[in-house]
Amino acid sequence: MLNNWDKWMAKKHKKIRLRCQKGIPPSLRGRAWQYLSGGKVKLQQNPGKFDELDMSSGDPKWLDVIERDLHRQFPFHEMFVSRGGHGQQDLFRVLKAYTLYRPEEGYCQAQAPIAAVLLMHMPAEQAFWCLVQICEKYLPGYYSEKLEAIQLDGEILFSLLQKVSPVAHKHLSRQKIDPLLYMTEWFMCAFARTLPWSSVLRVWDMFFCEGVKIIFRVGLVLLKHALGSPEKLKACQGQYETIERLRSLSPKIMQEAFLVQEVVELPVTERQIEREHLIQLRRWQETRGELQCCSPPRLHGAKAILEAEPGPRPTLQPSPSIRLPPDAPLPGSKGNKPSKQTQKEQKEQRKQAKASGHLDKPPTPSQAKMASAAGDACPPQDVALKDPVYQDPGPQDSAHHCSQESLTSQESEDTYL
Repeated sequence: MLNNWDKWMAKKHKKIRLRCQKGIPPSLRGRAWQYLSGGKVKLQQNPGKFDELDMSSGDPKWLDVIERDLHRQFPFHEMFVSRGGHGQQDLFRVLKAYTLYRPEEGYCQAQAPIAAVLLMHMPAEQAFWCLVQICEKYLPGYYSEKLEAIQLDGEILFSLLQKVSPVAHKHLSRQKIDPLLYMTEWFMCAFARTLPWSSVLRVWDMFFCEGVKIIFRVGLVLLKHALGSPEKLKACQGQYETIERLRSLSPKIMQEAFLVQEVVELPVTERQIEREHLIQLRRWQETRGELQCCSPPRLHGAKAILEAEPGPRPTLQPSPSIRLPPDAPLPGSKGNKPSKQTQKEQKEQRKQAKASGHLDKPPTPSQAKMASAAGDACPPQDVALKDPVYQDPGPQDSAHHCSQESLTSQESEDTYL
C-alpha cells in the first residue's frame, strides 16, 4: 500500500480510512503517518532544509524556553528519561528548527508533546516535517501568539455539543464554564497528555487520515460520557467539581476499544464543522473584530492534503511493445499491399527469366546427383529475382505471402539446377 500510495489514495481512500480506524501496525505507523500527513512530500520538496535549520543558531528567547520544557515531555519514556539523552537532543533540534522555519509563530509549549510523540516513531528530520504539516494543515493557527484559532474551535465544540449531548451542554452553560478551561490541552496536544498511550496512538491514526474532525469527535465523546446524564451530574454541583471531573476522566471512557468505537460512530462531519466555523467566525467579527492571525485554511485529512500538495511524479516514457525498422510502414496500412503495377512487373520478370533459359526442363537423374553433391559442398546462392519496390505484406495477406515465398524458393532451386 505504501509503495503505491498515490494510487491507493486516489482510488481506494475508503479502504485506507477503514484500516486507520482499525489501527496501523506498530512497525508501519511511523511511515504511514509521514505519508498520511504529507510530511514525506514536504521532505522531498525541501532536501537539506532541516539540516540547514539545524546548523543555524536559533533565537535565544525561544531556546531558553525549549530547554526548560525538554524534561517535561514523557519523563518516564526511555527516549526522554535522561537529561541530555538522544531523545531530548532530537526534541530540541526539531523545536528549534520550527522556530526558525516559522519565526512569526515561534515556539508554543503544546508543540513539545506533539514533537515528542512523532520522535518516538521516526527520525528527527521526518518528525520535523510532520510537525510542520500538523501546525500548517491540520491545526493552523493553534500555536500562534494569541491562540485565536483554538478559541474559535472552542466555540465550535460547544455548539456541536448541543446536538450531541443536550444535557452536558445545558450543564456547562448553567455553570458558565468557558470551553478554553477544559479543551485547550485536549486540542492543542491532540490528546497526547490526556488519554492512555494505546488510545493516543489509535486517535492519531485516525487524526492523520481524517483530519481535525477526529479531535472534535473525541472531545464530544468525552464530554458526553462524563456529563451526559443526570446521575453523573449529581457529583458536579459547582464549577470547580465539573472542571475536576473533566480533568480526571473515568478510565472506562478512555479505554481504547470503547473510545474508538464511539468516535467512529459519532455523526459529526467536516461539513458540519465548516458550517459552524463560518457561524462562529461571523460572531467573532461582530463582537471582537477581525482575526489578527491570518492562518491558512484547514485541510480535513490526508486526501485533502494530497490534492492540495501532490507529490513529485516521474515522467512516463513511451515503451512500444512492437519495434519496427525506421522506414517500415505500419501493419495494416495501404502501403503494405503490392500494387497492381508491381504485380505486373513481377510477372514480366518471370517471363523474361523463362525466355532466357533459366527455367528449362527438369534435370536428368545424373545431373540431379551432381547438383546435390555440389549443393553439399557449397551452399546455393539465391538468384531468385527480388522486387525492390515490394514491401512486407500486412496481416491480411500473410497466408498469400507465405505461399509466394515457398514458390520463390522452389524456383530458386530449379534455377540453380
